[in-house]
Amino acid sequence: MPERSMLRPAYYDAQISEFLRSDPDAIYGQLGKHHSHSLELTEKVAWLEQIQILRQGLHSIPEGWLAFEFSIPRMGKRADAIVLFGGIVFVIEFKIGAERFTSAAIEQVTDYALDLKNFHSASHDRIIVPVVVSTEAKPKPVQLPLWEDEVSPPILSVGDRLGELISSVVQSHPEQPVLDPQLWMTSVYKPTPTIIEAAQALYKTHQVEEIISSASGRKNLGITTDRLNEIIETAKSKGEKVICFITGVPGAGKTLAGLNLVTQRRQAHTGENAVFLSGNGPLVDVLREALAKDESQRRGKNGARTKVGDARRKVKSFIQNIHHFRDHYRESLTAPHEMTVVFDEAQRAWDRDKIVKFMRDRKGDKDFNVSEPEFLIGVMNRHPGWCAIVCLVGGGQEIYAGEAGLSEWFLALSQRYPKWKVFTSDQLLQPDYHWGKDLRGMISSLDHQVDGDLHLAVAIRSFRAEKLSQFVNELVAGDPESARTTYQAIRKTYPIALTRSLEVARVWLRTKARGSERYGLVASAGAMRLKPEGIFVKAPFDAPTWFLNSRDDVRSSFYLEDAATEFAVQGLELDWIGVCWDVDFSRQNDSWVYRAFKGTRWQNVKAERDRKYLANAYRVLLTRARQGMVIYIPPGDPLDPTRSPILYDGIADYLERCGIGHFQGQDQNSAG
Repeated sequence: MPERSMLRPAYYDAQISEFLRSDPDAIYGQLGKHHSHSLELTEKVAWLEQIQILRQGLHSIPEGWLAFEFSIPRMGKRADAIVLFGGIVFVIEFKIGAERFTSAAIEQVTDYALDLKNFHSASHDRIIVPVVVSTEAKPKPVQLPLWEDEVSPPILSVGDRLGELISSVVQSHPEQPVLDPQLWMTSVYKPTPTIIEAAQALYKTHQVEEIISSASGRKNLGITTDRLNEIIETAKSKGEKVICFITGVPGAGKTLAGLNLVTQRRQAHTGENAVFLSGNGPLVDVLREALAKDESQRRGKNGARTKVGDARRKVKSFIQNIHHFRDHYRESLTAPHEMTVVFDEAQRAWDRDKIVKFMRDRKGDKDFNVSEPEFLIGVMNRHPGWCAIVCLVGGGQEIYAGEAGLSEWFLALSQRYPKWKVFTSDQLLQPDYHWGKDLRGMISSLDHQVDGDLHLAVAIRSFRAEKLSQFVNELVAGDPESARTTYQAIRKTYPIALTRSLEVARVWLRTKARGSERYGLVASAGAMRLKPEGIFVKAPFDAPTWFLNSRDDVRSSFYLEDAATEFAVQGLELDWIGVCWDVDFSRQNDSWVYRAFKGTRWQNVKAERDRKYLANAYRVLLTRARQGMVIYIPPGDPLDPTRSPILYDGIADYLERCGIGHFQGQDQNSAG
C-alpha cells in the first residue's frame, strides 16, 4: 500500500507576505469553512485575535510561511499555528488572555513538537522550536538550547515582536537546509502509537493504516487482517467452524491485529458480533478505562458528551476479560452471541491441572475437568452453524505457572473437536511456541492449513529501536558479546543506562521525559528484597490509575513510587522505564541463578519451567519502554544476607559486559 499524505493538513496556509496582504475576515472565513463543528464564540474571538497578533508580529519576516490549525493526527489535535522560516519549524500555541505560562500549555506544545520530530517525515532532520504565546503574561527571557534531537524547550512569549523572536532563533542556527513549504505541508505523517492510542483510534473507526508508522508494518498488519477476513467469510458461507493461530515477533502488533479485526467485523457485519478477549486483566482494565475516558470527552452529533459510566458499559462489549467470559458460559449453556472471538495471548491459557484446581478451590466447582482451551473451544462449538476463533500467540513471554503454551489447544482439537478447520502461521512449530511438546503430531490428524500470512514479521512497537527485542533476548540468553554488538547499533536512538542509586534513576527518567511522555518504575513480582529500597512489589496496584492518571496524582506512574510488575505491564508500555533489578534473577559463575524468596531467605528455583517463567518476567520488563530505560541495581547491604552486595555487583558487572554504561547523575543528553 503506498504511503499517503495527510488529508487537509492545515485549515489555512500561505506565504507570510500574502497573509499580511489578506483581509482578516477572509482568513477567518477560511478557517471556519474547514472546521467540522459549529464554532463557539470563544473560538471565533481567539482566531480573530491570533490573526491580529500574527499580522502585527510577523511583518519582519514576510518571506516565511504560515499555517493555521495544522493537524497532529496521532494526538487527534491541531497546532494553532506553524511558521516555517530559515529552514526551522516553529510550532505556536496561543493562550489568549492567559496571565501565565501554564504547565499544561508548555506540555501541549512540546508534545506537538516531539510528534512532528518523531513522526512527520519532513521534520525528522529539522530544528523544531515550540512557542507558547500567553497574551497577558509577564515576558520571559528567551533561551535557545536544543535537546539532542534538535527540538528546543518551549519559548515563552507574550505575542509581540514574534517575527523578531523567530529571526533571532534563525540567526542562532544559520545555514539550515532550505525547506520547501509545500513539500513540508504534504509530507507523510507516520505515527507509531502506543497500544492505548491505537485502541482509541480503532474504536473511533480509524483504519489501521492511519496509525502505523512503517509501510512494511502497515502492509504486514493489513495482509494478516485481510487473510483472516477471507477465512472467516469462507467459513460463514460454508457453515464451517474455524480456528486461526496468529504468531508474531515481539512488538509486531498482535494485539493491534486482533483489535483491528474485531473493529472491522463489528463495523462491516451488523448483528454478527465480534469481541476481543484477554486473560491479561491489567491490559483489559487499562484499555477499557482509556476508551471510556476518551469516549466521554468527545462530543456527539448533538454536542452532548457521553457519561463515563455509559461509555464504560459500551466499551465492555468490545473488550472483555476472558475469565469473565469463561465463567459466564460455565453457568449458561447457551451459545455466545458473538460469532467471532479473538483470544489474546492464547499461549497463556491454563492447562487442565491449573484450572481444575482453581475451579475447585476458588469457585467451588468440583465437576470442572477440562483445560481452559478445551472449554473455550467447546463454548464456541455450541453454535449450530459457523463461528471463528482467532488465537494471538506470543512466544517466550509465559510468566504464570500453569500457562500451557499451545499444546492444550491442539490436544483439545485433536481429541474433542477434530471437525474444526485449523489455520496456523508457518512459525508455529518453533520452540518458543510448543515447549517441547509434539505439536506436529497433534496437528497431523486435523484439517490443517499452514498460511504464511498469519505471521507478523515486522516489529512496530518502538520507533526508536527495532532491535531492542534482539538485544534483550541476547542479554537474557546469557550472550553478552552478542548483546554488546546489538546495543551498539541502537544506543544512539535508544539510550539504556545503569545506576546503583534509585534516586539517580528517578532523576534520569524525569530528565529524559519531555511534554506528556510517560515514565515509571517496574520490577519483577519476585523482587521481594527491593522492599528496603522503598519498592514493595506486593503493595496493592491499580493499573488504570498508574497508566492513565496525570502527573499530579501520587498513584500515577509519574510519581515513581509504585513499581508495576510484569503481570501489570505485559502488553502495555511507557515512553521511559526504570527497571528495578533484584537477585531473584542474578549472575554467578557466568550463568543465571534463579531464586524465589520464601519466608526469610532466598531459595534456588530448580524446576525448568519455573526458571523459564522468571527469565520471561525480566524479558517482559526490559521491553516495556518505547524510547529508553534506566536499570537500577541496589548496592546491597553486607549486614543483610538476603541483599548481598556480591550478588548485586554480579548483575551490574554482567550488564556492563552487555554494553550498558553507568549513569552517574549528570545527563549529557538534556538541553543546555
